[in-house]
Amino acid sequence: MKTISLEQAAHVFAGLPDNPRVVTSGNFATPLQTLSVLDANVAHYRLNVLNGQAGLPDREGVVLETAFVGPGMRKSPCLRYVPCRLSLLPTLFENSFRPDVVLVHVAPPRNGMLSLGIEVNVLPAAIEAARAAGALVIAQVNPSMPYTYGDAQLDLEDVDLAVEVSEPIANAQLPEPDDISRSIGARIAARISDGATLQLGIGGIPDAVLGEIAGRRHGLRVWTEMISDGVLRLEQEGSLDPHVVIRPSFLFGSQELYDWVDGNERVRMLRTEKANDPGLIARQPLMTSVNAALQVDLFDQANASRINGRIYSGFGGSTDFIVGAMHARGGQAFVALASWHPKANVSTIVPLLDERVTHLQHTAVVTEQGVAEMFGFSQNEQARTLIDQCAHPDARAELEEEAVALGLL
Repeated sequence: MKTISLEQAAHVFAGLPDNPRVVTSGNFATPLQTLSVLDANVAHYRLNVLNGQAGLPDREGVVLETAFVGPGMRKSPCLRYVPCRLSLLPTLFENSFRPDVVLVHVAPPRNGMLSLGIEVNVLPAAIEAARAAGALVIAQVNPSMPYTYGDAQLDLEDVDLAVEVSEPIANAQLPEPDDISRSIGARIAARISDGATLQLGIGGIPDAVLGEIAGRRHGLRVWTEMISDGVLRLEQEGSLDPHVVIRPSFLFGSQELYDWVDGNERVRMLRTEKANDPGLIARQPLMTSVNAALQVDLFDQANASRINGRIYSGFGGSTDFIVGAMHARGGQAFVALASWHPKANVSTIVPLLDERVTHLQHTAVVTEQGVAEMFGFSQNEQARTLIDQCAHPDARAELEEEAVALGLL
């Protein structure tokens, strides 16, 4: 690994081949300073990043390429969405999405190893693909990046060039769960037992679930894509099994969370091929998956990725964890959503999705109205219980009419 300045990096970037594919850290780990130098010196390139946040280059000549759309790219005309289950995304780097440059944001070395810090995800696979193809691996080395272990650790020899930068790591500003989220969270929490293994997505409902079980359940384990401040609270309240390591793939939270994971060998980061492997997920005791959706139809099909035909997010890891949880002994997979969309003024329980299906076949669907059991029931019974237990009262009559027309009632 050779250390260079940002000015020297500009010359490196200027010498890249035409229209290179640049794979970089996503979420709140994007190396923005070094990326801005690349953007100033490369006229046309493809930027591959997961859940990109504000501050990404967004101009003519840049293609924002992703399998999971974040707020920093959601409305961009430069967006190129790649539908893919997250567990399969690393394989794309080996062929059709081979990187020309991998640009990562890392913590300074400890005992001769760098660390990918708060964002592991698909980066190890991208780095391996780059090494195999002779492509560049560049690291922005930042002392503010928490040092994490497991698959986050990166050998110095796997990095060609390092740029030293000192800047704060951005925090995820997550709002407090509202009353509806807390109601849904309480219903799901009541179904979680001591000793369960947890996976929860991003948002108010997963945070509400964690808030409900903190200090009230014990011996819990974590095998998940993301951990947030809610998992830190479980640790502080003594709800987690102290003898089992915590297994996330990336972090999404406050500075307090970052301080907790820094140098904490109890947290062992996983690369996506492990974290999202349904077979490994299925081995976890009492695996419990909680994921949000935008809509659920009467056939228990969920749309969690599109609004009015436009991509909003993507498959992410929800499909991987739902399949894994459903195959686990004692496992459960919940899909959670409010029964009514206040801005659009429509029911989120719909007769039949007119958007692409993101995932299906859950243990139960949960809204603030109640819990509808799905697995092991006929499609007619599923429709009936969705209407009676999950739909908003103002939508039930119309849903019943549509269910009759669909041959469900």
